[in-house]
Amino acid sequence: MTEKTLRRHLTESALDPNLIFLLEDIASACRVVANRIRNGAFEGNLGSADATNVQGETQKTLDILANDEFERICANSPRLAALVSEEVEEVTWLKEPEAGDYLLYFDPLDGSSNLDVNLSVGSIFAIMQVQSDADRSVLRAGRKQVCAGYALYGPSTTLVLTTGSEVAGFTNESGTGDFRLTHPAMTVPQETSEFAINTSRYRYWDQPVRRYVDECVAGEEGIRERAFNMRWTASMVADIHRILTRGGVFLYPADSENRAAGGKLRLMYEANPMAMIIENAGGAATTGHHPILDIQPTGPHQRVPVIMGSKSEVDRLLRYHKADSQ
Repeated sequence: MTEKTLRRHLTESALDPNLIFLLEDIASACRVVANRIRNGAFEGNLGSADATNVQGETQKTLDILANDEFERICANSPRLAALVSEEVEEVTWLKEPEAGDYLLYFDPLDGSSNLDVNLSVGSIFAIMQVQSDADRSVLRAGRKQVCAGYALYGPSTTLVLTTGSEVAGFTNESGTGDFRLTHPAMTVPQETSEFAINTSRYRYWDQPVRRYVDECVAGEEGIRERAFNMRWTASMVADIHRILTRGGVFLYPADSENRAAGGKLRLMYEANPMAMIIENAGGAATTGHHPILDIQPTGPHQRVPVIMGSKSEVDRLLRYHKADSQ
């Protein structure tokens, strides 16, 4: 049986037609970005753009191109009021907001440091709605998201999204360009023997994170009584996709080096959308102290600590943080 297309899946979900239009535009942007990445070496688009973004991070040429493609394509959606991008300091307003309009938050190219070594990268996005006419606030807690998703640019281009209940995965079909439903009702496996963290930051970690990682590394001889594998790709999309399909926990915690900035990852267009996906797939997402989706943001580029994945592992880390704070 032929897998149904993204359009059919969305129309069968009885979504607002304007949301469907926007999601199809996002899918088109992801297709274009995937093509720009594959042809980056031929088009001279690999390497640094000799610029920095609002976070002070060095931009790759493809960071800027991916942002431009998202803006160009998604601006066609008639009810899209504003864009909030990792690569742009200010909110980009496309129209005077009206109740029911949509707000798009996105990281156009996550993990771009992997481009020059030909490893997987991705895009992350979230959608919220304007609550009343002339409402220009984009600072809403993650529970207000009406949709969240990501694209993974790997051996195949994969689009994973949730519109409030189940999580569905689509694969881009070579030749037709269609995204076809290949992974319906995705769930995070509850039992896991993997964790994803940048262990080079061990010297900065708080005790609860050190305790957790030390116990995993101890293997069969340790308190966990089984061997764990550590995985880290420097692309949140790639690490979360692996956890969504195989189980595990992803950590970019607050530590002594990044605490003053609030953490490393951005709340609105990295942590929130991934937390919605993970929670709707049966997992959990926290800062170590509070659910990520309950955080009331104070700015569009706010940073937060991130711990998410299999619920049993996240619960263990929550217990360790609670014990340390008593």
